[in-house]
Amino acid sequence: MFLRFPRRLFLFNLLGLTFAACQSPREFEGTLTIGVINYGGGEQIIKQYARFNNYLGEKTNALIQLEPAFNENRAVERLEARAWSLAFAPPGLAAIAIARHQYIPLFPLIGINNLRSIFVVRKESPITELKQLQGKTVALGQLGSATGYYFPLYNLFGTTLAEILFAPTPKAALELVAQEKAIACAVSEAELSLYGSQFGPTEFRILFKDPHYVPLGVVLIGPNVERNRQEFIRKVMSEAPSDLAQEVGYVPNGQVPDYKYMISVVDRVSSITSGLRNKPVRIF
Repeated sequence: MFLRFPRRLFLFNLLGLTFAACQSPREFEGTLTIGVINYGGGEQIIKQYARFNNYLGEKTNALIQLEPAFNENRAVERLEARAWSLAFAPPGLAAIAIARHQYIPLFPLIGINNLRSIFVVRKESPITELKQLQGKTVALGQLGSATGYYFPLYNLFGTTLAEILFAPTPKAALELVAQEKAIACAVSEAELSLYGSQFGPTEFRILFKDPHYVPLGVVLIGPNVERNRQEFIRKVMSEAPSDLAQEVGYVPNGQVPDYKYMISVVDRVSSITSGLRNKPVRIF
């Protein structure tokens, strides 16, 4: 009898076996698991990280395993378990990992500087102030999203909403507003620019813009990696060829952003998350 395995699992295992075969007969000095968000769930992520994984494995004499998470909720679970040796984390997830799970930031990710969270409504909506969302249905992003979840909830403190709809992607959040299932949604300025024109004839306008900039995401190293090995991995990654680092999206010589304010936002929002699926939703 033959056992069937999911194709994606097979590919991940095949990648690991191929890498191990290339290194034989050398003895590996442990395993490094790389965590990354892969919203689309496609297999392109394997190719994107293949050269970097080979480089890191050769330099550290470790077996490298790539573990994509297909949404923020799954990524939070893996960070809580400290299962990822390295994590390529967007800002919301990075704040959780740094503040609660002793992950250490190493390098900034390539991203959009001066990113800000916004609330968006239909252009013809009579809503002109954030306080007018009282008693209305609003679409937010998933747990772990800085611009779609943490910053908007922080700005809604003191408000009672009819309901919160949690959209799996920024585009889905805008679609809920376009379909009038939600009066407003929270996304980033960049996401509105990217997806806003795809819902013709619906037009959107910005209702509210958070005055604080969202820090860039970061590469994190986990607390289960021994301290001397942490420093060695930092050195190896800082010396990586620039095209290799760019391929997986980090800046080897970049300055790690200040996460103090981002962490304070996450901490305050976390105090009210248990009641967010209630109807009505009291954000207090």
